Amino acid sequence: MKNFALIGLAGYIAPRHLEAISATGNRVVAAFDPHDSVGVADRFFPDADFFTEFERFDRHAEKLRRLGEGRELHYVTICSPNYLHDSHIRFALRSGAHAVCEKPLVLNPWNLDALEKIEEETGKKVYTLLQLRYQPDLIQLKNQIAGTSPAEKHEVELTYITGRGKWYRYSWKGDEVKSGGVATNIGIHFFDLLTWIFGGVESAEVHLNDHDKASGYLELERARVRWYLSTDVNDLSESQLSEGNRTFRSISVDGDEVEFSNYFTDLHTVVYEKVLEGIGPGIAEARSSISLAHRIRVAPICEPSRPSHRHPMVGA
Repeated sequence: MKNFALIGLAGYIAPRHLEAISATGNRVVAAFDPHDSVGVADRFFPDADFFTEFERFDRHAEKLRRLGEGRELHYVTICSPNYLHDSHIRFALRSGAHAVCEKPLVLNPWNLDALEKIEEETGKKVYTLLQLRYQPDLIQLKNQIAGTSPAEKHEVELTYITGRGKWYRYSWKGDEVKSGGVATNIGIHFFDLLTWIFGGVESAEVHLNDHDKASGYLELERARVRWYLSTDVNDLSESQLSEGNRTFRSISVDGDEVEFSNYFTDLHTVVYEKVLEGIGPGIAEARSSISLAHRIRVAPICEPSRPSHRHPMVGA
């Protein structure tokens, strides 16, 4: 049984990590969050020590390290806001633990270089949650694409709308400096998936980049991609809203639809199993999507170089 600490216990994604840690037969022995609405711990690890001040949490982790004999932290799971990931990963490694960090691993690609050096210094690993890579249908799609001619460019259209309330803009998620903006915060899953399946980026255009939506065009090794990401509830249809559905995910490849609805809920445990085997996705696997998201974030807005590059939801 391995000892985990969890940073960001009060966050939205923390329950999935708690469930995965429990399902793999391990335990959370300590947790930190500046907010104390953490009753979720009672469902999984009610005996975990909890801290609202990072300094006390840091001191506790050091005490466990010195005690040893099975008391030390083996892993630190990081569910904190995006801009804190880099610092919290460093804390984990220097505490003698492996880091298991939610996406995006970091906001800037050069931060990955520094983390690789700390991995070498400490002998500990940085893992991240690229759970879509373990979805059977998407693995099958990747294999299908790999079986086509390398010279063939597939036509891909990605649309992801997740309607968020007013709170979103005023939280850290609505602050581009802290979240990386729409393309990073809600798009990182898909940019990883696209580059994993269709290869590296040859060129990129950004046609729209606002606080609540972004859109553009990617030329990948094996695909031409029109993409659109939005947190604007007004981008959803009346029928979707009337059914109480505030999220729409769609990706089509050469006109064939790939459904995403059930791909985001039950794969964390699979990733944790890989992490515990020492073969989970890490810095190398995260690099392509982080580099692409950063490239989009800093790119100038331009008109599509061809009309066919414009996503249908972006007006002419």
